[in-house]
Amino acid sequence: MKRALLAAISAAACIACAAHAAQGDAGGAYPTKPVRIVVAFAPGGNIDITARTIAPGLTESLGQPVVVDNRGGAGGRIGATLVAKSPPDGYTILLGASGTLAVQPAFHDDIEYQPLRDFVFTSLISIVPGVLVVHPSVPARNVKDIIALARARPGTLLMGSAGMGSNVHLTGELFQSMAKVKFLHVPFKGSGAALVDLVGGQVHLMFDQVSSSASHVKAGKLRPLAVTTLQRSRFMPEVPTIDESGLRGFESSTYTTLAIPAAAPKDAVQKLRDAVVIVVAQPKVRDTFEKLGAEVVKSTPDDFAQRLQADYSKWVRIRKETGIKVD
Repeated sequence: MKRALLAAISAAACIACAAHAAQGDAGGAYPTKPVRIVVAFAPGGNIDITARTIAPGLTESLGQPVVVDNRGGAGGRIGATLVAKSPPDGYTILLGASGTLAVQPAFHDDIEYQPLRDFVFTSLISIVPGVLVVHPSVPARNVKDIIALARARPGTLLMGSAGMGSNVHLTGELFQSMAKVKFLHVPFKGSGAALVDLVGGQVHLMFDQVSSSASHVKAGKLRPLAVTTLQRSRFMPEVPTIDESGLRGFESSTYTTLAIPAAAPKDAVQKLRDAVVIVVAQPKVRDTFEKLGAEVVKSTPDDFAQRLQADYSKWVRIRKETGIKVD
């Protein structure tokens, strides 16, 4: 039915053009119908919550309903492919995340979309910093200590993760690559299970999300060594970054943006970009993100594209070095 509707609209293009010439933008300016945000993951996760957090503000800013449509599966590839192949009219957009836009393309040669070719982007919506935490029994107080310990005891320090190919795992692989050390990877079924064993001392270290580890750090059950973003986290401002601790250029985080089919009308793209800037500045939106352990970081579309290109190249390199497979 949708294709038939698009065909009818196309057939009436000349009449519409004449009407617009006479009436200008009245009644025809984007958007004139509901906008759909595709979330490439199941309901309830951080990406889904992010979409549902910004949707009301986007509705208010755009003047049309903004609805969330969950299309999970294949690590986000199903939803991203759906949007990449949808009519480029600005009415079907993707809540893009680092995993969908950088990790999946880097680890899958048969992927049906290429983010920098098929999408244009708004600014960053949010970014979730990670933190390198160790069990208190580990005699390391900083990044230099953990590197020295790993070199003295190669392959004996146990690194917990949320599973093979998870962001938690990949961040650890990036660290090992840049520091020229080797941990013994212990994958769990989710970050929660890994964190339980880390607090219990069954594993030695983990590259966890700041929000998940914060309470254990406060209770003295875990020791933070460094955060994984280039800037210090507002949630742990006293903890240095891995970059400033000696591994220059180290950066790994989870981030989100709105990804729009690249051929969408320029006015639609600009209105979506303007709307995102307005929405993420709202205190209630920022408060919700803080509860998720996410920070709002100002950026431009060009900033985001550069971040994405650097991230993609980084994960391609890690794939070549390690042979890791990502689901």
